[in-house]
This record gives sequence, C-alpha cells and structure tokens, in this order.
Amino acid sequence: MVKLRLKRCGRKPVYRIVAIDVRSRREGRDLRKVGFYDPIRNQTYLNVPAILYFLEKGAQPTGTVQDILKKAEIFKELLPNQIKFH
Repeated sequence: MVKLRLKRCGRKPVYRIVAIDVRSRREGRDLRKVGFYDPIRNQTYLNVPAILYFLEKGAQPTGTVQDILKKAEIFKELLPNQIKFH
C-alpha cells in the first residue's frame, strides 16, 4: 500500500511530501515527490495532478498530510465517495 507522508530534508524542519510504500522508513526511498512543506515560513507547494493520481489509486495520506491537503482544498477536486480513509 502507498501512503502520502512527510519526509524530512536537512537540519531545519523542512519536509517533502512524498508517495512512499508503507513498509519503507520515513527517510526511505520514495516513489515520487509530490510536494513541499515548510512549517516555519508556512509555505506549501503541491503537485496537484500527482497527488490526485495517487489518491485515485488508493494512496492514504497521513494525518498531517491530510490536514495540509484539506487546507489547500485538494479533496474538493475528488468525488467524496472516491476517498477512503482508515
């Protein structure tokens, strides 16, 4: 199963949003980079087509990534019955 989760970059708390296999560790090899999140500067960059692709294929976002996507209103672009959260 694939998850959308945060992957830390560098010393400062800056994260990439990546699609990654569930069995991989947090800093493991990702399938694809789909975004960027900087909580200090409150900056977010999202590759919306890639995120929608992974969500349609059944990828599950982690709690924090789900909050970031909600704030960016990504879920409004999908039909409500297409997303299944556990």
